[in-house]
Amino acid sequence: MLPRIADSLSFLYLDIVRIVQDDTGVCAEVTTPSRGTETVYLPTAALSCVLLGPGTSITARALTTLARHGTTVVIAGSGGVRCYAATLPDSLTTTWLERQARAWADDTTRLAVARAMYEQRFGRGAAPPGATLNKLRGLEGDRVKAHYRLLAQQHRIGRFRRNYDPKSWDTQDPVNLALSSANTCLYGIVHAAILALGCSPALGFIHNGNQQAFVYDIADLYKAELTIPLAFSLHASPQPEADARRGFRDGLRLFRLLPRIVTDIQRLLAPGQDITLPDPEEQLVDLWDPVSGVLPGGVNYSTEQPL
Repeated sequence: MLPRIADSLSFLYLDIVRIVQDDTGVCAEVTTPSRGTETVYLPTAALSCVLLGPGTSITARALTTLARHGTTVVIAGSGGVRCYAATLPDSLTTTWLERQARAWADDTTRLAVARAMYEQRFGRGAAPPGATLNKLRGLEGDRVKAHYRLLAQQHRIGRFRRNYDPKSWDTQDPVNLALSSANTCLYGIVHAAILALGCSPALGFIHNGNQQAFVYDIADLYKAELTIPLAFSLHASPQPEADARRGFRDGLRLFRLLPRIVTDIQRLLAPGQDITLPDPEEQLVDLWDPVSGVLPGGVNYSTEQPL
C-alpha cells in the first residue's frame, strides 16, 4: 500500500518502455538503436504505485499482475507531471476514503481540517481560535499578497498581480504564465497521490463544488515553497511555460513531494491516530453496522437455526 512510504520502492516512474508479462514476471522492455532491446524486471510485489509516462505501453497480462499485487497504476505526463487516469486495485483499502468522508461530512471536523491546512501553510497559531472560514480566507489572501510582494521586490520586477484568464492567455506576463503552468503540474502530482491512497479528489475541505476540490486543497500546501518562487525566477524567460514545467520536475526530485503529500494527507485526516493499515491479502470485505460497527465479512448471519 502507498501509505507504507518508508519502503524504498514505493513509487516507480516509467516512460518510453513496453511493459509485458513473461514466464518469469513483469518486465520493462527498452529498445535503443545502439543497444537493442534490454529487459528490466519489475518487483511488482514491492511496488505501491507505478506512474506510466509518455511512450509507455502495457499488456493486459502485465496490468492484471500489477492489480493482483495491489499496485496502483497511474497514467501520467512526462516526469510524473499531470494525472490523466488511474486504475485502482480491488484490494485497495477504503480506510482513508472513509476517514476523508467522515471528516468532510461533519462541519466541525471539516473546519478543523481546514484550520490545520492553514496552520501548515502559515505556521502554528496562524489560525486564530474561533476564526471562521471567511476570516481564514481573508488571512490567506493577505499572506499570499505579501509573499508576492516580497518576491517581486527580490527579483526587481515592480508590482505583480496574479492573473489567470484562459481567454487572454498569450497576453499575460511571464510570471503569471509560469505560475499557471507550474500549478497545473502540481495538481497532477497531487491527483496521482490522492488516487493511490484511495481518497476522493472531489471531497475538499476548503475548496468545494469541483471534482478537483481536494486536489486544490492539498496543492495549496506546497505552492509557496515550490511553484511561486519558481515562477518569479522565470520573470525574464522567453518560454516561461516550458521552463516552468522543466524546473518543476527538477525541483520535484529535491523536494521529495510524493512522500510529503501522503504523510500530510494522513496527518490531516487522522491527526494523532495510528495509521498502520491491515494487510489487504489478509482482509476480507467487511460489513457495516450502525450499532456494532465493523463486522467481518464472509460470515452467514442467518437468524434461523441450522437444520
